[in-house]
Amino acid sequence: MNALPTHPLLLTTLLLVASNVFMTFAWYGHLKNLGQSPWYIAALISWGIALFEYLLQVPANRIGYGTLNLAQLKILQEAITLSVFVPFSVWYMQQPLKMDYLYAAVCLMGAVYFIFRA
Repeated sequence: MNALPTHPLLLTTLLLVASNVFMTFAWYGHLKNLGQSPWYIAALISWGIALFEYLLQVPANRIGYGTLNLAQLKILQEAITLSVFVPFSVWYMQQPLKMDYLYAAVCLMGAVYFIFRA
């Protein structure tokens, strides 16, 4: 019995979501947790977190590239980035939820539509 999803698009999406969680913490988590540390400490810690991002992102893109073209992979990545960033921003970084997030999501959904239509 295989516990992993076997459809390339589903597996790619799940790996990209997990990758984006690491990416978001690597890029922005230090602003909350390491604000008093020297920048190079934050950079080294962020680099360590980003390693896990790449360990998920590279296989995700390799798996997805057989099913999706390069533009589709990029737009999927951007849509996932926003869907991970907004909850991170609101819940972890304590930033206010703004209507601009919704407007940006609508624009990205338009991009998804155009890049994935037949």
